[in-house]
Formats: sequence, structure tokens, C-alpha cells
Amino acid sequence: MALRTRRHGTARNARDGSRRRRLPLRLLLPLLVLVALAAMLMLRGYVHSEILADHRVQPPAATDQVPEKILEGGPVIDARGGRTESLSVPDHRLVLTFDDGPDPTWTPRVLDVLRKHDAHAVFFVTGTMASRYPDLVERMVDEGHEVGLHTFNHPDLSFQSKKRIDWELSQNQLAITGAAGIRTSLFRPPYSSFADAMDNKSWPVTEYIGSRGYITVVNNTDSEDWQRPGVDEIIRRATPKGGEGAIVLMHDSGGDRSQTVAALDKFLPDLQEKGYEFDNLTEALDAPSAMTPVTGAELWKGKAWIFLVQASEKITDGLVVGLAVIGTLVIGRFVLMLLLSGVHARRVRRKGFRWGPPVTEPVTVLVPAYNEAKCIENTVRSLMASDHPIEVIVIDDGSSDGTARIVEAMGLPGVRVIRQLNAGKPAALNRGLANARHDIVVMMDGDTVFEPSTVRELVQPFGDPKVGAVAGNAKVGNKDSLIGAWQHIEYVMGFNLDRRMYDVLRCMPTIPGAVGAFRRSALEPIGGMSDDTLAEDTDVTMALHRAGWRVVYAENARAWTEAPETVQQLWSQRYRWSYGTMQAIWKHRRAVIEKGPSGRFGRVGLPFVSLFMVLAPLLAPLIDVFLLYGIVFGPTEKTIVAWLGVLAIQAVCAAYAFRLDRERMTHLISLPLQQILYRQLMYVVLLQSWITALTGGRLRWQKLRRTGAVGAPGGSVPRQRSQSSDDRRPVA
Repeated sequence: MALRTRRHGTARNARDGSRRRRLPLRLLLPLLVLVALAAMLMLRGYVHSEILADHRVQPPAATDQVPEKILEGGPVIDARGGRTESLSVPDHRLVLTFDDGPDPTWTPRVLDVLRKHDAHAVFFVTGTMASRYPDLVERMVDEGHEVGLHTFNHPDLSFQSKKRIDWELSQNQLAITGAAGIRTSLFRPPYSSFADAMDNKSWPVTEYIGSRGYITVVNNTDSEDWQRPGVDEIIRRATPKGGEGAIVLMHDSGGDRSQTVAALDKFLPDLQEKGYEFDNLTEALDAPSAMTPVTGAELWKGKAWIFLVQASEKITDGLVVGLAVIGTLVIGRFVLMLLLSGVHARRVRRKGFRWGPPVTEPVTVLVPAYNEAKCIENTVRSLMASDHPIEVIVIDDGSSDGTARIVEAMGLPGVRVIRQLNAGKPAALNRGLANARHDIVVMMDGDTVFEPSTVRELVQPFGDPKVGAVAGNAKVGNKDSLIGAWQHIEYVMGFNLDRRMYDVLRCMPTIPGAVGAFRRSALEPIGGMSDDTLAEDTDVTMALHRAGWRVVYAENARAWTEAPETVQQLWSQRYRWSYGTMQAIWKHRRAVIEKGPSGRFGRVGLPFVSLFMVLAPLLAPLIDVFLLYGIVFGPTEKTIVAWLGVLAIQAVCAAYAFRLDRERMTHLISLPLQQILYRQLMYVVLLQSWITALTGGRLRWQKLRRTGAVGAPGGSVPRQRSQSSDDRRPVA
């Protein structure tokens, strides 16, 4: 196969000739996506009070350090510039105040009632809600209401440091500025009450708030609407006695506020008939407005904040939908695999099952090889042990390590060597097809070994004249290392269980290059092996489906292949696979609108392949992202239980797959670790493939370093020969 290596990560310094390490683009782009995703989640968690929230409430304390005139004064406390003053609302003037909003459901209804009765109010908004619903803050200001600060995350400020208090104020102000283009000097502390409830814990906070230029507004009439005592009771509690003026505490957020809205609609006209006016605070006090316009950099800073919050809301809402989609897809795929793989196993294992008349005629085995000196002898000798008549053609694709000489020196009957200049794997296979003597052609890789029965089992489905290609059972031979064990799980569960499902659905997407068989009469009309994509095995399989041929899976046609043993080699292999699969899907996209067998594959096979091999794996990282977020910031126990549930489903599927393949269950011990580490690598590889495809980049073949660790089988399981650690070092 024509494979060329490509190097990343170094750049020569023009001045001193030294090399500087640079983060490879294949890592940089996924890392940037991950950082952006994490930032969006953190921002959303912050504005939803899941991060940095403090829900502690201070118990009552002594009041001996609070000035007497504050305790006995009005609900408006002015501690600016060292002052200690309190103000009360004049008689027959009521200032309605609403805390904790804006709320997308109840605030608009409150505003509608206020507009209906030509009344004004003061809304003490939190930064979290103002950031999420800026249009409601803008409406408050446009309709003549006043807006005040109620902190950003609603903590009890008596527990907080001055730095945290400043942060709560500035962030709350930033949200209001971004939403309505104003700043305000009104402030109401969370969990506040009447002025006479001020104590030694809250008074120092009030003084500090005053030093920052804010007027503290508490209340002297509490509707206690948060208790939902009923409309009449809310009105009774909100009504001052004897025509006195008052600041009335209500809520437009924090729960069901239907009673508040109903009470307002009755309360406002009743008291207006009694001569009460419903004003803003500064209107009631005949003072200048507490709100001032903001311009310049501060305004744009606020708008930028609102934009980022809105973006995080939309993106994370999309991610939640994506999580629901991927959860449904994952569970649906597992259920489908379990059901259909069981159907496949029962069908092919039932007593007396036959594909058709036994296939006994000789077949041709093609072995394309490029620099396979360490593996080729084991490969060829395993073929010589075959219990089915074969001819072997080794196509040396311009090897520079003596691969062809090794085969020729073996002097085995029925083995031919064809040499060609380096032209690539598809060209090598086509060269072999042109020289094959038989109609049934088996294809394998130069690093793979067959069991004695593999060829015989692989070609039996051709007893059915509708079968044009057969996928064998590729297995990992070098599973003694951790990364090999992980790939072993993936091959048994992710590939072979999938192939059983696709066989039943008649939309097998790929004949593995390690072990597959074809009718030459099926390949020739479609032009043989194409080099249009980097996944020629997927490309040709899809082409056969479109030509009307059936593609099936032979579970007993086992082949043992040498899987990559380093992260670098695994990355290169899977990057090529995923990118090549995308190329093949795109190449055969017209099948969706075609008629006949091509249309059936286009409307059944392509959606399945796109959904389960491209889209679902791309969204699957959302499970892990939300897992980490839930463990750190969310309901930890529920998050862990949910993740363990997904893992349990995967374990059941894996165990069933191992049982079908008659594999030892001991390898599944590493399944949890595989889900934590190995899958993350596959995610990044697929993301890199998407980026390459979307940016129009091109990927070249990359030759994997082989060790020859998988030897010729001595029975049902291949023996492995020992090698030095130097044989396993990664490619430079």
C-alpha cells in the first residue's frame, strides 16, 4: 500500500536554526473546541447559580451596634458618604417592589397588570435572571419602572467578603447595563426584611454598600406572596393601615406567582379608588431618578456579557437536546444490536443451515504488502495451512525492506510474487485481481494471519448466487497490552456485533481489509478497487450494495491482525478510517435518491452508517462532558448513577458479544477504563476528521510500524512470538 508519513509539531527557528515544539493542529483544534464547550458550560452554570452559589442564611443576631434611628426609621436607608439616614414613603403613596426576577412566565404578566392599571413599580432583579432574560429588563425600563440590584447569585452578603460583595454588585450592574443600557443606585439585600430587623451582621454590609454609592431599600409591608396564602390574604397583608405610605414586598419569580398576579389585578384598582398612587421609589420621594444611561465602553461591555450569556444558553440548550438524542441513539443502537445479532446468530447456527451448495473450488488470496518484512512470513505460512484449495498472490507495492525477497525465498508452491512501483493499496489489489486465476478472491492485509479454516468458512456464503462479498471476523492478535486489550473489546463488540446487525439489515458498510472475500465478477463491473477515498474497503462495499449484490458476515472466518500498539499509530489508523468513511458516504450520497438496490441502500444503509458511525460518535462526548459537569457542580449521586447505568448497558452488550464470539470474559475487566480513556481518543480522532472534511483538507496514507508480534496460528488462537522492546517503539 502506498503509505507516506507526515510529521507535525516542529518548526525551525529562522534565526538560530533550533527547533521549537508546536502543538499539532490535530490536537489544537479539538482542544479549542473542548475549551469553548467547557467555557459555555461554566458560564451557563454560573448564571444558573450552579457555580459559586452560596445558599447559607444568617440567623438573627444582636442589634446593639445598629444606630437607633435606623432601627426605628423608614425602609429607605442612605449610608452614602458616611451618612446614616432613613426615609419613609409619604402617605397615600405605595411603592410596589418585586424581587428575584425577571421570570419569563410571571414577569410579563405582572408588567401587563401594572400597565393595565397605569401603575409603576420597582423591580429588584438578580444578575443571573437579568442576564438570561434581558428583554424583560428592557421592557421594565421602557414602561417607566425602576430597576434595582438584588445581587448576581442571591447570596446572604453577611457571609461574604468585601471582594465577593463588590463582585456581586458589579456583575449585577453589568447585566442590567447590557440589558437596558442603564445603571442604578438602588439595592435590596437578599433575605432582607423590615428596617427594625437590621442587626450586627447585616448593618456593616449596609454601610459598605452605601460606601459603594448605593441606597439600600428594604420594606415595611410584606405581602408574603411566596407562601401562596391566597389572593385575599396577599391583599390584606400588602395593604397599609390608616392611609400610610409603604414599600410593599412582592415577588415576580421563584415559583408559581399566579396568586400574586391575581392579587395585583384586584389590589391596584381598589387602592387607587381610595386615593393611593403607585409610583417608582424616586417618584414617591420626589427625588431624581435612580437610573442613569450608560454609554461608551461600559455599555459595550454589558452588551458583550449579555451576548455571551445568550450564546451559552442557546449552545447548552442545543447540547442538552444533543445529549437526549445521543442517549436515545446509544440505547437504541445497543437494543438493536442485541436483538439483531441474536437473530443473526440463531439463523447461521441452526442445525442444517447452509448458504447453498458447498463451495469447494479453489480461490485466489491477494496479499498487498508494503514494507511488511516482519509480518509477511507468518501471513503466508498461515495461508499454507489452509484446508481449502488456494493460490496466493503477494503484491509487493514498492517495498524497500525486502518483503518480496522473503516470500520468494520461502519457495512455497502456489505462491506468486508480483512486484510493482509504489502505487497504493487499491492499485496493488487491482493488479492482483488482474492476475487472479479464480472467480472468488479473498483479500487480506500483509500483517494478518488466517486460521486453517478461515478461507473455507469465508467462501461458503458464495453458495448463494446473490452474495457478492463476505466480511470475515477480524480479531486482535496482540491483545496482551492494555491498548491492545481495549482494541480487542472494540473489535469484538463494536465491529463484529455491528456486522451481525448490518447483515440482518442488509446494509453492511465495510468488508474489512484484513479478511474479506469478493466475486471477481461483482468487482469488475464497478471498476474494482477505487482510490477515490482512504477507505477503499468501505467504498467498494457500498458500490457492491448499489450494484444489487448482497454482502454478508461469516462469523467463523477468523483472522488475527496486528493492532496498533502506540497512541500515535492508533491515532493515524483511526483518523484514516473515519475520514475515509466520510469520503465514502459523500461519494455514494446520490444513492439516497436513486431507485432499485441503490436506492434501498441509500435510504437504509447510508442513514444507518451516517447515524451510527459518524454522527452518534461525534455527539457521544456530551455524555462525558455532562458527567464531569454533574460530578463537580450538579447532583453528583444522580450523575454517577446515570453514567453507571450507561456503562452497565455497554457491559451487557460487550458480554453478549464476547459470548457470541466465544471469547474469554476476563478481557472485559478493562472496559470501564476503556470508556474513560480510550473513547476520548476516538472522539478527538473523529472530531479531527470532521474538521479536515469541513475545511477541505486532504489526508495522506500513513504507514503503521509493525512488530510481527502475531504469529501463525497453532490452533484456534494464534501464537505470539517474543520481540524486543525496541520493536514496539513508536514511529518517530
